[in-house]
Amino acid sequence: MEERIFNEDFFKKLNKINLNINLRLSNGAQGGRKSKAKGSSVEFSDFREYMPGDDFRRVDWNAYGRLDKLFIKVFMEEREGVFNFFLDKSKSMDYGKESKKNKALQIIGALTYIALNNLDRVYVNVAEESNLSLLRGGTGKKGFQIVLKELENIQFNGATKLSEAIVKRRINNKGVSIVISDFFNNQGLDSIEQGLKYLAYKKQQIVLVQILSDEEVNPSIEEEVTLIDSETGERVKLNLNYKVIEAYKRALTDFNEKLRRLTTKYGGTLISVNTSKSLEEIILNDFGKQRVIF
Repeated sequence: MEERIFNEDFFKKLNKINLNINLRLSNGAQGGRKSKAKGSSVEFSDFREYMPGDDFRRVDWNAYGRLDKLFIKVFMEEREGVFNFFLDKSKSMDYGKESKKNKALQIIGALTYIALNNLDRVYVNVAEESNLSLLRGGTGKKGFQIVLKELENIQFNGATKLSEAIVKRRINNKGVSIVISDFFNNQGLDSIEQGLKYLAYKKQQIVLVQILSDEEVNPSIEEEVTLIDSETGERVKLNLNYKVIEAYKRALTDFNEKLRRLTTKYGGTLISVNTSKSLEEIILNDFGKQRVIF
């Protein structure tokens, strides 16, 4: 990539925030998330009465002295959170003075850093046509550097059938699935619904991140332009006068509202991102307001 994804100052800020998972995780390896499974970690959870076979080392003798009954200390076992990123690498993402693809990669990089820093597990899935490929990853600082290198090597081209790609991901545990795209395609919003239904069935906390360039959100008035579909090559000549731009903005607002309603239908959260915003503003403000991070 042409620019550095992170600087030292932003790394320090990322250490102070966390991914907010609105569910309890009962599966997965040992990690930093609170599970509804009871274990023997250092964080106290509750008491229960002693039962034959319980470990005497977990008896609360102070409670026994007061109540003359045996109680066992129950601790909250910690599990790792599982995060699946689904990245749309279609050609339409390679657009804008502040490129949509660069912002998408930066967002994934930032959220990956936060997740790995909290001992969570991250999978970055790249959608191309109806196919899905899984990037190399890992844990800790080494895993993060591997993910960044893999992200920087992605080439954005062609078209993407998001739903067909998403359902090819085998998901066995509850977790968070974050889909990053502009959601512009020739099939309309129907092309994403099957993927959302699949993620909801797999008990995922769904987050859609819509990436739009400032040129798409606030187009300028020009006498005549030739619009080229970056994925099909189709060309359309238009006079971009005030009326055309107002009609476009209404259509975009309607599209975004339908996308929001579709996301809500499956219990998800939609975050719309303008590429003119800084990465720090997007992570701390846009994601923070939606309680994806805290």
